[in-house]
Amino acid sequence: MLDRYAIDIIRWPLKQAAEVSEKLGLTANQVTVGGFFIGMLALPAIATEHYWLGLLFIALNRIADGLDGALARKQGITDAGGFLDITLDFLFYSMIPFAFALANPEQNAVAAAFLIFSFMGTGSSFLAFAIMASKRSIDNPVYRNKSLYYIGGLTEGTETIACFVLFCFFPAHFATIAFVFGAMCWVTTTTRIWAGFQTLK
Repeated sequence: MLDRYAIDIIRWPLKQAAEVSEKLGLTANQVTVGGFFIGMLALPAIATEHYWLGLLFIALNRIADGLDGALARKQGITDAGGFLDITLDFLFYSMIPFAFALANPEQNAVAAAFLIFSFMGTGSSFLAFAIMASKRSIDNPVYRNKSLYYIGGLTEGTETIACFVLFCFFPAHFATIAFVFGAMCWVTTTTRIWAGFQTLK
């Protein structure tokens, strides 16, 4: 829901960072992979209840995710790069609630499982429609520079990162936040399925 506004805010600084990164010889795929491994360091940090450190790794991962897209637009968007980016993103997203489950299994495990279940709904509806939209050459008027058709919803990337930030700020309330955000994800899944089916029909 907020991604289109967030993109407008971060577009210029990411473009400047991409120019510097390209001068250093970095490629979009290198930033994608590097950012993923940095983000995965949030797993041991959060699991051992070092939540502020985990938040730092989450922030660095998201910066890298924006930077790889900016680099790709300069160097050329490819299907291989888009595939790598979206796959590692979904792995990263599902890792965060798993890390909180490890930190406090008795309090967090069920909520974490529900949130990962909810991510399956948003992720599968997103990717399934992207495949069909590509086959039918359906253009996205809002996200023209995405390698996949980007079907929106109530919970997009911006809202997901805000949720992760809340987890790290208020780890004792992880379960409540996860259940609320998971329910919001199901609203997104439902609307995406309906909109996607109607569009393709």
